Amino acid sequence: MSPFAEFLHELRMRHGIRQSELAKIMGYEQGYLSALELDKKGPPTEEFINKLINKFNLTSQETSQLLEVVDASQRKFAFSNEISKDAYWLIRDFRESLPALTKAEIELLRKVLAFKKDVLQKPLDVPRQLKRRKNEEAKM
Repeated sequence: MSPFAEFLHELRMRHGIRQSELAKIMGYEQGYLSALELDKKGPPTEEFINKLINKFNLTSQETSQLLEVVDASQRKFAFSNEISKDAYWLIRDFRESLPALTKAEIELLRKVLAFKKDVLQKPLDVPRQLKRRKNEEAKM
């Protein structure tokens, strides 16, 4: 299930609204809402998202979370044509492997990506150079 499908279902449950009621309030068919919650359809349009924000009077935190789950639920993505040939092969391999990835493998891949991000954001911890002693100072 996509993050958006889960979010929409939980939001509706928190507010105690049936799919048919929400569909009527938002001006959509109940079948469409069902398809969204069952992850049969990809994330909805910006218009749907804006109606959802307004109809449920979402807080800024809930709105941010909603936008994040919509982004995470995208099924198609475009990437720059400036990536390397190796990156194209990696994307192909990843696309083929994605359905069979275990939870542990997904967590490991996310940690690798987070590690790179952390390393790039942290300033290098360059050790302080020791001051060399002059020959006179080094006598014992």
